[in-house]
Amino acid sequence: MDTLPRPGLRERKKQRTRDALVRAALELFTSKGYERTTVDEIADAVDVSQRTFFRYFAGKEEAAFAVLEMAEAHFLDLVRERPPHESPLEALRRAVLENWDTLNETIESVIPVELHMRAFQLIESTPTLLAVHLRRTAELEEKLARLIAEREGLDVDADPRPRVAVAVFTGVMRVTGQRWSAGDDLSVEAIRALTTAYLDQVGPALAKNWNIQGKTDDDAA
Repeated sequence: MDTLPRPGLRERKKQRTRDALVRAALELFTSKGYERTTVDEIADAVDVSQRTFFRYFAGKEEAAFAVLEMAEAHFLDLVRERPPHESPLEALRRAVLENWDTLNETIESVIPVELHMRAFQLIESTPTLLAVHLRRTAELEEKLARLIAEREGLDVDADPRPRVAVAVFTGVMRVTGQRWSAGDDLSVEAIRALTTAYLDQVGPALAKNWNIQGKTDDDAA
């Protein structure tokens, strides 16, 4: 079985520097606030120059989303690995729950899970970062729609179902993130439980008649 060659010393050192900058940035963002943290402070925390910071990141925003990007990439991989007999929404559901279950092993080489959850809550509650997050979510939606279409053997531009299914799924994820970030429990377990509860409602919520008056009239008839 072929194995990937181990990165050389230079590459490992560069990766350690990048990881240290990400961790320092997220620790500062979550303790001081995103807007009040400067690039110089992040660089100083790792004992490198501002110039070194900009070798790795275009700016604070890129550092803020570095770990979330890792988690999203892992989620896409998990969707690709779901068995073909699962429906698209079921595959997305199982992949996102597995993503939460394996989050620690995905990001532990860079930051502790607890710091990631605090950073995620910061993104949800900081208008500047939330705007970026929503833009990135739209990009993720397109990747997911194309992945689902390929998985189902469909033309994503001719058949609306992959984009509709993904829109439903990511809409639920947005509600979950909002409710979780507004609560007191910022643990992985809390957001996973909310994710499960909200996704379990997708089928029943969309299938039922929500019009109470209409139901009353039907019952009376």
